[in-house]
Amino acid sequence: MRRFILCLLGVAALAVTAMVILPSLISSDWMRAELGRQLSSATGSSIAFNGPVKLSAFPYLAVVAENVTLSAEAEGITAEFAEVAGSVALSSLWSDRLRIKQIALDRPVIVLEEKALGEATPAPGGGDATGSGDPLPALVAFLERSAIESVSIASGTFVRRSAGNPEEVVSDVELTLTAPDIDDAFSLSASARMGGRNYETSFTISTLRSLLERQPADVTLAVEADPASAPGMSSLEASGQVTLNANGSYQIKGGEVEAGEQAFGLNALFVPGERARFLVDLEADRLDLTPFLDAAPQTSQSGAPAADTAGRANLQFLAGFDADMSINAAALTIGEISATDVSFAAALKDGELVAELGHLGIDAGSVAANVATDVRADDPVFRGRLASKGLDIAKLSALADQTVPLSGALTIDAGFAFRGLDAQAIRKTADLTGTIGLRDAAYTLPGIADEAMREVKAKKITARIESLAKPVRVAGRLEWRSKPVDVDLQIPAADTILAGNLAAEGIPLRLQVKMPDANLSLDGKAALPGTYAGKLGFSTADLSAFLAGFGQSSAESVGPLAFNGHVDAGPTSVSFKKATISVNGVEGAGSGSVEFTTPLKITTALNFDELDLARLAGVQSPAPPAKAAKGAEPADAPLDLSSLRSVDATVQLNAKKLGYGKVFAGPVATSLVVSDGVASLTLPESPFYGGHIVASLKADGTQPEPSIALQASISGASAAPLLTDMAGFRYLEGALKARFDVTGAGGTTGALAKSLQGTADVAFSDGAIRGIDIADVYNNLVRLMSSGFKQDDGTATTFTELAASFAIEGGVARTEDIKLVGPLVRMSGNGAADLAERTLNFRLEPRLVASLQGQGAEISTDGIGVPVVVEGSFAAPRIYPDLSDLLKNPDAALAKLKDFGLPIDKLPIGDLVNGGGAGGSVKDLLGGALNKALEQEEQQLSIEEIIGGGTAPRPDKAAGEIPVNEEPATAEQPGVGTDMPGDEADGSMESLFKKLLR
Repeated sequence: MRRFILCLLGVAALAVTAMVILPSLISSDWMRAELGRQLSSATGSSIAFNGPVKLSAFPYLAVVAENVTLSAEAEGITAEFAEVAGSVALSSLWSDRLRIKQIALDRPVIVLEEKALGEATPAPGGGDATGSGDPLPALVAFLERSAIESVSIASGTFVRRSAGNPEEVVSDVELTLTAPDIDDAFSLSASARMGGRNYETSFTISTLRSLLERQPADVTLAVEADPASAPGMSSLEASGQVTLNANGSYQIKGGEVEAGEQAFGLNALFVPGERARFLVDLEADRLDLTPFLDAAPQTSQSGAPAADTAGRANLQFLAGFDADMSINAAALTIGEISATDVSFAAALKDGELVAELGHLGIDAGSVAANVATDVRADDPVFRGRLASKGLDIAKLSALADQTVPLSGALTIDAGFAFRGLDAQAIRKTADLTGTIGLRDAAYTLPGIADEAMREVKAKKITARIESLAKPVRVAGRLEWRSKPVDVDLQIPAADTILAGNLAAEGIPLRLQVKMPDANLSLDGKAALPGTYAGKLGFSTADLSAFLAGFGQSSAESVGPLAFNGHVDAGPTSVSFKKATISVNGVEGAGSGSVEFTTPLKITTALNFDELDLARLAGVQSPAPPAKAAKGAEPADAPLDLSSLRSVDATVQLNAKKLGYGKVFAGPVATSLVVSDGVASLTLPESPFYGGHIVASLKADGTQPEPSIALQASISGASAAPLLTDMAGFRYLEGALKARFDVTGAGGTTGALAKSLQGTADVAFSDGAIRGIDIADVYNNLVRLMSSGFKQDDGTATTFTELAASFAIEGGVARTEDIKLVGPLVRMSGNGAADLAERTLNFRLEPRLVASLQGQGAEISTDGIGVPVVVEGSFAAPRIYPDLSDLLKNPDAALAKLKDFGLPIDKLPIGDLVNGGGAGGSVKDLLGGALNKALEQEEQQLSIEEIIGGGTAPRPDKAAGEIPVNEEPATAEQPGVGTDMPGDEADGSMESLFKKLLR
């Protein structure tokens, strides 16, 4: 803009010179061309005189040119002038001071093109001078050498264009500027129309020399807008003393401002530049904001309607500069409300206005707020926030001349937004979001006689507002009848409820209620007759305890219960779809219906990832611990199927896994039918541990003690993971084929296990017994007799076939026909498994092939007698060879050892047996311990007896006498060569082993 002014002054000066020298000497065409060339060269712009040019010398040197154009591409300025007239005093010819009598621009159209970022052309010399944005220093410097009696613009138009913004037009520009002398007053008056609003402004400076010498100068400013740019802002007047600082900024001290009939003390700083910046501090003893809120925008004298879009109030007059403002008022009035100690701050930068109300104190408490808007918009949108830490409700009610049955503190933390500056526009567009809360509140319910039920207390409850167009959300904790109730409710606005038909259409609502023993959630529509349609969620950790609180009873087997889905409920029935259901931790999904009859009638189709019938029935199936304490008993959980009596159900089941406890089959598609207290489940052929299973299960809850009946057929299942999951037994591998037919009854899982009866046939193929290698036992008898046997889960006795049939009675499964066929070993055996105590007691009699190095015919081991004992808990059984028979007949043992190819010739075993050695014969070494045992009724000695010389429990005692889950010390099984504690002399067997190894 400064360059543009200099261009105008240059045009006038050169025109004056031309008028003096060339009027009668040159042709008009040559003069226009040469004048345009010289001015263009002098100003760096393209200036053309396209119309007549008139020159005169008396009484002033003057030029009048029509149809003049100017183009300054570097500045993005183009202009067209209908007429340019300029004149200077004749004395300027012989004086060093240029006196400009007049510069008049008639009907100019000036276009400012804002270039995109990076397109601006830097001015020569770095652009510091031209980019300052402050024309006053250049004007002062110019006025030191000249005087301007009048610069005027008539019927001017300024157009501002930019790529990202709509075209801005300032029309009807009338401007007059006078600066007759640097020691005289500088004055500027202007009027224009912009955005449908007329502006008038005047500006005076007492003396420009004072500014040039950095001394205070008096300044006045007046601005009027029609209609008002904002409520209460039709006029603004300011006055004070301005000083030019060394850095080029202007500082105002002790100024006064009047705006909207409000008076302020003013201290300000103006920093010129490409984008001017103002810093303003205003102080007021009393500030009345009522005119700013209630005043309607005034119409112009022409009667143009204020509602017209072009005439809407806006803040675009603030878009051309940046500012920081602070306002402090000792007292503030807003309508009927008075406040004290008010602090306000505002910042305007790049068209973004941010204002903050730091503190506003009223009798009921204090309030703070902030607001922001874009002043460049035709219809500005204001967004802000209002906050208060606590307003006393009783005092607020008194301020409003109202009484309410509510006490406590009101808290506010809400954001707001509205569009426009007039009251009507604000009411139509206002919106609110945030929270309005109550703290330490108490409310008295009307019309309730019971005092204990009448008062509702709230430690903290909050109304959350997403938008004025959306439902209000009320959440918090209530205390009613000394019980906590957490409530979260969303309902529509009151006018929405009153306008609808509650009986037919229902009330939209969202409700969440959290109680100590249950949770409830609703999201739908409820009608007065007692119907509801929508989402429903309900959960309780213990259904029986929850119903007991309402004076009702339920089956004890239903503990945790959860439901979540879409329901359509009426007085007599409810249907659901897209629902998830969890009973005792078993989760399913599907649809169905429930009729409120006695018993309940349920029809559903459900899908499960994992359906555990044990958990569904309320039976917890804990995994066997890795290390149980000695003597620990298996867990005994209550078993209650009485809930089956309260329902008749048909449930279509699709389960990825279906089973009991840890044992699962699947995927499975079947039906569960509950009728007359009996639940029946038929399992079609389904995948099961790498094989298949077919089963049927009946659970009867009609009797005081629940009962079950299970029939199952298994083929090709992997035995190791199945037995591990079923009983914690990890010592048997192979492909399982089995058939079960079992029944039982009992009030607990333990009682049910002890009542089991029926039959079972099992067969394993291509597997192994882990923990012992029978062939290795026979191949290392001498080592075993000297050092004992240590159970090693890494060893195994492989087999091609292992089969047995069981008779189950009283929870104990017994067999007499165990048969094992392997590459090196054949075995038979018998024993029992106590299903209730989870213990084993089996004795296997091995027979070997003719050679341990290869296949051959079976040979008898009667002379050696090394049976294998399996005894102890399911989870940690002891598996070891019993060497007692070997030691009863050493002569036969030597013969058998020789038949097996053992290196007995290298040992002094013959001398030991025949008595030729220094230590005597084996019989002598065994001494009285063996003879004594042989004379007693017990015909078989354990290894512990032989080593220790005493007695030990018989290995064929009932499995129930073995401590459950007892682990052998150091995993070393009883065997020959085990050291005994104490300092006693060596026993007979120990002496024998020392002689053998000597």
